[in-house]
Amino acid sequence: MEKYITLSKTVHAPVAQVWQDWTDEKRVAQWWAPRGFINPICQVDAKAGGKIYIVMQAGDNMGPMSGIKAPMSGVFSEVVPNHLLVFKNFALDEKGGHMLEGVTVVVFEDIDGSSTKLTVHTGAAGIAPGVEQMLGGMEQGWAEQLDKLDEFASKK
Repeated sequence: MEKYITLSKTVHAPVAQVWQDWTDEKRVAQWWAPRGFINPICQVDAKAGGKIYIVMQAGDNMGPMSGIKAPMSGVFSEVVPNHLLVFKNFALDEKGGHMLEGVTVVVFEDIDGSSTKLTVHTGAAGIAPGVEQMLGGMEQGWAEQLDKLDEFASKK
């Protein structure tokens, strides 16, 4: 099973700041993941061949999902500062095995020096049983994540 999506979002901050929000792991930890999740582990080495590893954890307000961890890893293949990020991404099971494998492309475009148009092309192929729900929630999860990025960036 595969799914591919493209989302665009205007982030109310200059490109250089939004770039930092995507490439500085302390900043990424503040907005990455859908609403209700936190990131107790967030490692980002945004350079060609650099790795990304994030553990998303459902917050206490998530009912029966509270505390559930959703780790992901990846490797950057292209990094063009203030313009482009390309990385392979893998949703991991509790033993570190790949459940989903995909590629994410993020394009940063300046809007009048004060805002940034982000375009995210992402997709994933499920390679483990039970990934239908993960793929089904992919678009909503990314939309919430980009909304959180805009909220975080516009506070600066």
